[in-house]
Amino acid sequence: MSHIQTEIIAGIGLITLNRPQALNALTLQMVNSLTTVLSDWMENPKVEIVAIRGNSKQGPFGTFCAGGDIRFFHNAAIAGDPALEAFFTAEYRLNNFIYNYPKLYIAFMDGVIMGGGMGLAQGADLRIVSSGTKMAMPETNIGLFPDVGGGYFLSRCPGSSGEYLALTGQMLSGGDALALGLADGLAAAEAMPNLWNSLTDNPQQSPMERLEKLKAQLNKTTATPQWLDRQIDSIFSLPTLMEIIQALANADNPWAKETLHSLRQRSPLMLYITLEQIRRGRQLSIADELRMERTMVQHCFNPQHLKRSSNNCETVEGIRALVVDKDRNPQWNPSRIEDVTAEMVKPFFDNPWPQGQHPLANLK
Repeated sequence: MSHIQTEIIAGIGLITLNRPQALNALTLQMVNSLTTVLSDWMENPKVEIVAIRGNSKQGPFGTFCAGGDIRFFHNAAIAGDPALEAFFTAEYRLNNFIYNYPKLYIAFMDGVIMGGGMGLAQGADLRIVSSGTKMAMPETNIGLFPDVGGGYFLSRCPGSSGEYLALTGQMLSGGDALALGLADGLAAAEAMPNLWNSLTDNPQQSPMERLEKLKAQLNKTTATPQWLDRQIDSIFSLPTLMEIIQALANADNPWAKETLHSLRQRSPLMLYITLEQIRRGRQLSIADELRMERTMVQHCFNPQHLKRSSNNCETVEGIRALVVDKDRNPQWNPSRIEDVTAEMVKPFFDNPWPQGQHPLANLK
Protein backbone atom coordinates (compact mmCIF):
# COMPACT_ATOMS: atom_id res chain seq x y z
CA MET A 1 0.00 0.00 0.00
CA SER A 2 1.38 3.38 -0.98
CA HIS A 3 1.89 5.85 1.86
CA ILE A 4 1.46 8.73 -0.62
CA GLN A 5 -1.72 8.68 -2.72
CA THR A 6 -2.08 11.15 -5.59
CA GLU A 7 -4.52 11.99 -8.35
CA ILE A 8 -5.29 14.89 -10.67
CA ILE A 9 -8.93 15.94 -11.04
CA ALA A 10 -10.18 19.03 -12.89
CA GLY A 11 -6.93 20.95 -12.58
CA ILE A 12 -6.30 20.04 -8.93
CA GLY A 13 -3.40 17.84 -7.84
CA LEU A 14 -4.57 15.92 -4.77
CA ILE A 15 -2.15 14.40 -2.26
CA THR A 16 -3.22 12.16 0.63
CA LEU A 17 -0.79 10.99 3.30
CA ASN A 18 -1.70 7.35 3.89
CA ARG A 19 0.16 5.86 6.81
CA PRO A 20 -2.65 6.12 9.35
CA GLN A 21 -1.40 3.40 11.69
CA ALA A 22 1.56 5.71 12.44
CA LEU A 23 -0.44 8.97 12.32
CA ASN A 24 1.15 9.54 8.89
CA ALA A 25 4.62 9.90 10.42
CA LEU A 26 7.05 10.64 7.61
CA THR A 27 9.61 8.18 6.32
CA LEU A 28 12.45 8.95 3.92
CA GLN A 29 10.51 7.20 1.15
CA MET A 30 7.47 9.40 1.82
CA VAL A 31 9.57 12.57 1.75
CA ASN A 32 11.20 11.53 -1.52
CA SER A 33 7.84 10.59 -3.04
CA LEU A 34 6.34 13.96 -2.10
CA THR A 35 9.31 15.76 -3.61
CA THR A 36 8.96 13.77 -6.85
CA VAL A 37 5.22 14.40 -7.10
CA LEU A 38 5.53 18.13 -6.49
CA SER A 39 8.41 18.38 -8.96
CA ASP A 40 6.43 16.57 -11.65
CA TRP A 41 3.31 18.66 -11.04
CA MET A 42 5.30 21.88 -11.16
CA GLU A 43 5.91 21.15 -14.86
CA ASN A 44 2.49 19.66 -15.55
CA PRO A 45 0.06 22.14 -17.19
CA LYS A 46 -2.88 19.97 -16.09
CA VAL A 47 -2.19 20.91 -12.46
CA GLU A 48 -3.06 24.46 -11.41
CA ILE A 49 -3.52 23.95 -7.66
CA VAL A 50 -2.15 21.35 -5.23
CA ALA A 51 -3.99 20.23 -2.08
CA ILE A 52 -2.72 17.92 0.67
CA ARG A 53 -4.51 16.08 3.49
CA GLY A 54 -4.03 13.00 5.65
CA ASN A 55 -5.89 9.74 6.19
CA SER A 56 -6.83 8.43 9.62
CA LYS A 57 -7.75 4.85 10.48
CA GLN A 58 -11.36 5.84 9.79
CA GLY A 59 -10.57 7.21 6.33
CA PRO A 60 -9.85 10.70 4.95
CA PHE A 61 -9.15 13.44 7.50
CA GLY A 62 -8.95 13.08 11.28
CA THR A 63 -5.12 13.07 11.13
CA PHE A 64 -2.71 15.16 9.09
CA CYS A 65 0.82 14.17 10.12
CA ALA A 66 2.37 13.58 13.55
CA GLY A 67 5.90 14.41 12.33
CA GLY A 68 8.91 12.38 11.36
CA ASP A 69 9.18 8.70 12.27
CA ILE A 70 10.98 9.08 15.59
CA ARG A 71 11.38 5.33 16.11
CA PHE A 72 13.40 5.35 12.89
CA PHE A 73 15.47 8.27 14.26
CA HIS A 74 16.26 6.26 17.39
CA ASN A 75 17.13 3.02 15.63
CA ALA A 76 19.10 4.66 12.83
CA ALA A 77 21.15 6.76 15.24
CA ILE A 78 22.12 3.72 17.30
CA ALA A 79 22.96 1.71 14.16
CA GLY A 80 24.89 4.54 12.51
CA ASP A 81 22.55 4.29 9.52
CA PRO A 82 23.37 6.99 6.92
CA ALA A 83 19.66 7.11 6.04
CA LEU A 84 19.21 9.29 9.12
CA GLU A 85 21.26 12.13 7.65
CA ALA A 86 19.64 11.57 4.27
CA PHE A 87 16.20 11.95 5.87
CA PHE A 88 16.86 15.38 7.36
CA THR A 89 18.54 16.67 4.23
CA ALA A 90 15.64 15.50 2.05
CA GLU A 91 12.98 16.71 4.49
CA TYR A 92 14.41 20.21 4.81
CA ARG A 93 14.80 20.45 1.03
CA LEU A 94 11.13 19.53 0.71
CA ASN A 95 10.15 22.13 3.31
CA ASN A 96 11.98 24.84 1.38
CA PHE A 97 10.47 23.60 -1.90
CA ILE A 98 6.97 23.99 -0.50
CA TYR A 99 7.64 27.56 0.68
CA ASN A 100 8.82 28.43 -2.82
CA TYR A 101 6.40 26.29 -4.82
CA PRO A 102 5.27 28.20 -7.93
CA LYS A 103 1.72 26.83 -7.93
CA LEU A 104 -0.95 27.39 -5.29
CA TYR A 105 -0.61 24.84 -2.50
CA ILE A 106 -3.36 24.18 0.08
CA ALA A 107 -2.93 22.26 3.33
CA PHE A 108 -5.97 20.73 5.06
CA MET A 109 -4.67 20.47 8.63
CA ASP A 110 -7.38 18.39 10.30
CA GLY A 111 -6.54 16.31 13.36
CA VAL A 112 -3.00 15.82 14.67
CA ILE A 113 -0.31 17.98 13.09
CA MET A 114 3.11 18.13 14.69
CA GLY A 115 6.75 18.39 13.71
CA GLY A 116 7.26 17.24 10.13
CA GLY A 117 3.56 17.75 9.44
CA MET A 118 4.03 21.44 10.15
CA GLY A 119 6.88 21.40 7.64
CA LEU A 120 4.44 20.17 4.98
CA ALA A 121 1.83 22.80 5.85
CA GLN A 122 3.35 26.07 7.03
CA GLY A 123 4.70 26.98 3.59
CA ALA A 124 1.25 26.59 2.03
CA ASP A 125 -0.58 29.47 0.36
CA LEU A 126 -3.75 28.47 2.21
CA ARG A 127 -3.50 26.71 5.59
CA ILE A 128 -6.88 25.34 6.71
CA VAL A 129 -7.38 24.14 10.28
CA SER A 130 -10.47 22.59 11.81
CA SER A 131 -12.29 22.26 15.09
CA GLY A 132 -10.49 18.92 15.40
CA THR A 133 -6.97 20.26 14.84
CA LYS A 134 -4.35 19.40 17.47
CA MET A 135 -1.19 21.31 16.59
CA ALA A 136 2.13 21.43 18.40
CA MET A 137 5.89 21.53 18.06
CA PRO A 138 6.81 19.36 21.08
CA GLU A 139 10.39 18.49 20.11
CA THR A 140 12.08 19.69 23.32
CA ASN A 141 10.25 16.82 25.02
CA ILE A 142 12.27 14.30 22.99
CA GLY A 143 15.61 16.09 23.23
CA LEU A 144 15.30 17.83 19.86
CA PHE A 145 14.36 21.34 18.71
CA PRO A 146 11.36 22.53 16.62
CA ASP A 147 12.80 21.88 13.19
CA VAL A 148 11.27 21.75 9.66
CA GLY A 149 11.40 25.56 9.66
CA GLY A 150 10.15 25.99 13.23
CA GLY A 151 12.66 28.73 13.86
CA TYR A 152 11.11 30.58 10.93
CA PHE A 153 7.34 30.17 11.41
CA LEU A 154 7.27 30.14 15.22
CA SER A 155 9.47 33.22 15.48
CA ARG A 156 6.93 35.09 13.36
CA CYS A 157 4.04 34.41 15.74
CA PRO A 158 2.83 37.50 17.67
CA GLY A 159 5.10 38.92 20.33
CA SER A 160 7.07 36.25 22.16
CA SER A 161 4.47 33.53 21.73
CA GLY A 162 6.89 31.73 19.39
CA GLU A 163 9.44 31.34 22.16
CA TYR A 164 6.71 30.01 24.44
CA LEU A 165 5.42 27.52 21.86
CA ALA A 166 8.90 26.31 20.95
CA LEU A 167 10.06 25.79 24.53
CA THR A 168 6.88 24.32 26.03
CA GLY A 169 5.35 22.46 23.09
CA GLN A 170 1.94 23.91 23.96
CA MET A 171 -0.89 22.13 22.12
CA LEU A 172 -2.97 24.43 19.90
CA SER A 173 -6.55 24.09 18.74
CA GLY A 174 -7.51 25.17 15.25
CA GLY A 175 -8.73 28.49 16.64
CA ASP A 176 -5.48 28.98 18.53
CA ALA A 177 -3.48 28.36 15.35
CA LEU A 178 -5.54 30.91 13.45
CA ALA A 179 -5.12 33.53 16.18
CA LEU A 180 -1.35 32.99 16.22
CA GLY A 181 -0.88 33.26 12.46
CA LEU A 182 -0.20 29.55 11.96
CA ALA A 183 -3.34 29.10 9.83
CA ASP A 184 -5.37 31.17 7.35
CA GLY A 185 -8.85 29.72 7.75
CA LEU A 186 -10.90 27.64 10.17
CA ALA A 187 -13.74 25.18 9.52
CA ALA A 188 -15.70 22.57 11.42
CA ALA A 189 -14.02 19.16 11.33
CA GLU A 190 -17.13 17.60 9.79
CA ALA A 191 -16.99 20.15 6.96
CA MET A 192 -13.49 19.20 5.81
CA PRO A 193 -14.56 16.45 3.33
CA ASN A 194 -17.01 18.81 1.60
CA LEU A 195 -14.42 21.57 1.43
CA TRP A 196 -11.92 19.14 -0.11
CA ASN A 197 -14.48 17.90 -2.62
CA SER A 198 -15.50 21.44 -3.53
CA LEU A 199 -12.14 21.86 -5.23
CA THR A 200 -13.03 19.26 -7.85
CA ASP A 201 -16.82 18.78 -7.94
CA ASN A 202 -17.60 21.68 -10.30
CA PRO A 203 -15.22 21.16 -13.23
CA GLN A 204 -17.15 23.70 -15.33
CA GLN A 205 -15.70 26.36 -13.02
CA SER A 206 -12.03 27.28 -13.25
CA PRO A 207 -9.74 26.03 -10.45
CA MET A 208 -9.36 29.63 -9.24
CA GLU A 209 -13.15 30.05 -9.02
CA ARG A 210 -13.37 26.88 -6.96
CA LEU A 211 -10.54 28.12 -4.74
CA GLU A 212 -12.37 31.39 -4.07
CA LYS A 213 -15.52 29.43 -3.22
CA LEU A 214 -13.50 27.38 -0.76
CA LYS A 215 -12.00 30.47 0.87
CA ALA A 216 -15.45 32.02 1.28
CA GLN A 217 -16.52 29.11 3.49
CA LEU A 218 -13.70 29.57 6.01
CA ASN A 219 -13.65 31.58 9.21
CA LYS A 220 -10.80 34.08 9.00
CA THR A 221 -10.76 35.34 12.58
CA THR A 222 -11.08 33.77 16.01
CA ALA A 223 -10.84 34.78 19.66
CA THR A 224 -7.43 35.13 21.26
CA PRO A 225 -6.67 31.95 23.24
CA GLN A 226 -7.29 32.30 26.97
CA TRP A 227 -3.91 30.75 27.75
CA LEU A 228 -2.14 33.46 25.74
CA ASP A 229 -1.51 35.43 28.92
CA ARG A 230 0.13 38.83 28.64
CA GLN A 231 2.87 37.37 30.84
CA ILE A 232 4.02 35.32 27.86
CA ASP A 233 5.33 38.45 26.18
CA SER A 234 6.83 39.97 29.32
CA ILE A 235 8.52 36.75 30.43
CA PHE A 236 9.44 34.95 27.20
CA SER A 237 10.97 38.10 25.72
CA LEU A 238 13.64 38.11 28.44
CA PRO A 239 17.16 37.75 27.04
CA THR A 240 18.19 34.42 28.56
CA LEU A 241 16.60 31.13 29.53
CA MET A 242 17.64 31.54 33.16
CA GLU A 243 15.92 34.93 33.29
CA ILE A 244 12.77 33.31 31.89
CA ILE A 245 12.97 30.53 34.49
CA GLN A 246 13.52 33.02 37.32
CA ALA A 247 10.64 35.22 36.17
CA LEU A 248 8.30 32.20 36.09
CA ALA A 249 9.43 31.23 39.60
CA ASN A 250 8.82 34.77 40.86
CA ALA A 251 5.41 35.15 39.19
CA ASP A 252 3.79 32.79 41.71
CA ASN A 253 0.52 32.12 39.88
CA PRO A 254 -0.99 28.88 38.49
CA TRP A 255 -0.03 29.60 34.86
CA ALA A 256 3.59 30.37 35.78
CA LYS A 257 3.88 27.31 38.03
CA GLU A 258 2.46 25.04 35.33
CA THR A 259 4.75 26.52 32.67
CA LEU A 260 7.80 26.20 34.90
CA HIS A 261 6.93 22.58 35.67
CA SER A 262 6.56 21.89 31.95
CA LEU A 263 9.96 23.37 31.16
CA ARG A 264 11.58 21.36 33.94
CA GLN A 265 10.50 18.15 32.15
CA ARG A 266 12.21 19.10 28.88
CA SER A 267 15.83 18.58 27.91
CA PRO A 268 17.68 21.48 29.60
CA LEU A 269 20.26 21.56 26.84
CA MET A 270 17.69 21.65 24.06
CA LEU A 271 15.75 24.44 25.80
CA TYR A 272 18.82 26.65 25.50
CA ILE A 273 19.41 25.62 21.89
CA THR A 274 15.75 26.15 20.98
CA LEU A 275 15.62 29.63 22.45
CA GLU A 276 18.72 30.57 20.46
CA GLN A 277 17.18 29.02 17.32
CA ILE A 278 14.00 31.13 17.61
CA ARG A 279 15.94 34.32 18.26
CA ARG A 280 18.26 33.72 15.28
CA GLY A 281 15.45 32.47 13.05
CA ARG A 282 13.52 35.72 13.40
CA GLN A 283 16.18 37.41 11.24
CA LEU A 284 16.63 34.64 8.64
CA SER A 285 14.99 33.64 5.37
CA ILE A 286 13.40 30.21 5.30
CA ALA A 287 16.34 28.80 3.30
CA ASP A 288 18.92 30.19 5.72
CA GLU A 289 16.91 29.00 8.72
CA LEU A 290 16.65 25.47 7.31
CA ARG A 291 20.39 25.50 6.62
CA MET A 292 20.92 26.43 10.26
CA GLU A 293 18.61 23.61 11.37
CA ARG A 294 20.50 21.07 9.26
CA THR A 295 23.65 22.10 11.11
CA MET A 296 21.86 21.87 14.45
CA VAL A 297 20.39 18.43 13.84
CA GLN A 298 23.81 17.15 12.77
CA HIS A 299 25.15 18.12 16.19
CA CYS A 300 22.08 16.70 17.95
CA PHE A 301 22.91 13.21 16.71
CA ASN A 302 26.70 13.73 16.73
CA PRO A 303 27.46 15.87 19.82
CA GLN A 304 31.20 15.41 19.57
CA HIS A 305 31.95 18.66 21.39
CA LEU A 306 30.17 17.16 24.39
CA LYS A 307 32.28 13.99 24.05
CA ARG A 308 29.11 11.99 23.46
CA SER A 309 28.12 9.65 20.65
CA SER A 310 24.83 9.26 18.81
CA ASN A 311 24.01 6.35 21.13
CA ASN A 312 23.74 8.60 24.17
CA CYS A 313 22.72 11.93 22.68
CA GLU A 314 19.74 13.85 24.06
CA THR A 315 17.50 12.94 21.12
CA VAL A 316 18.07 9.19 21.35
CA GLU A 317 17.47 9.34 25.10
CA GLY A 318 14.32 11.41 24.74
CA ILE A 319 12.83 9.07 22.13
CA ARG A 320 13.80 6.05 24.20
CA ALA A 321 11.90 7.38 27.20
CA LEU A 322 8.81 8.37 25.20
CA VAL A 323 8.21 5.60 22.66
CA VAL A 324 10.78 2.80 23.07
CA ASP A 325 10.91 1.93 26.77
CA LYS A 326 7.97 4.28 27.48
CA ASP A 327 9.16 4.96 31.03
CA ARG A 328 8.73 8.71 30.46
CA ASN A 329 11.82 9.25 32.58
CA PRO A 330 14.53 10.62 30.29
CA GLN A 331 17.97 10.97 31.82
CA TRP A 332 18.89 14.37 30.43
CA ASN A 333 22.52 15.44 30.43
CA PRO A 334 22.89 17.97 31.99
CA SER A 335 19.89 17.15 34.16
CA ARG A 336 19.27 20.72 35.34
CA ILE A 337 18.66 23.92 33.43
CA GLU A 338 21.06 25.66 35.80
CA ASP A 339 23.95 23.42 34.69
CA VAL A 340 23.91 24.20 30.96
CA THR A 341 26.80 26.42 29.81
CA ALA A 342 27.35 28.58 26.75
CA GLU A 343 30.21 26.27 25.74
CA MET A 344 27.72 23.43 25.43
CA VAL A 345 25.26 25.45 23.33
CA LYS A 346 27.29 27.50 20.87
CA PRO A 347 28.84 24.60 18.87
CA PHE A 348 25.35 23.44 17.84
CA PHE A 349 25.30 26.42 15.46
CA ASP A 350 28.81 25.88 14.03
CA ASN A 351 28.91 24.36 10.54
CA PRO A 352 30.62 20.94 10.90
CA TRP A 353 31.25 20.46 7.18
CA PRO A 354 34.16 21.76 5.07
CA GLN A 355 33.50 25.01 3.24
CA GLY A 356 30.95 24.56 0.46
CA GLN A 357 29.99 21.02 1.53
CA HIS A 358 27.00 21.76 3.75
CA PRO A 359 24.19 19.41 2.60
CA LEU A 360 21.93 22.40 1.97
CA ALA A 361 24.61 24.75 0.65
CA ASN A 362 22.69 25.38 -2.57
CA LEU A 363 19.26 25.86 -0.98
CA LYS A 364 17.60 28.99 -2.35
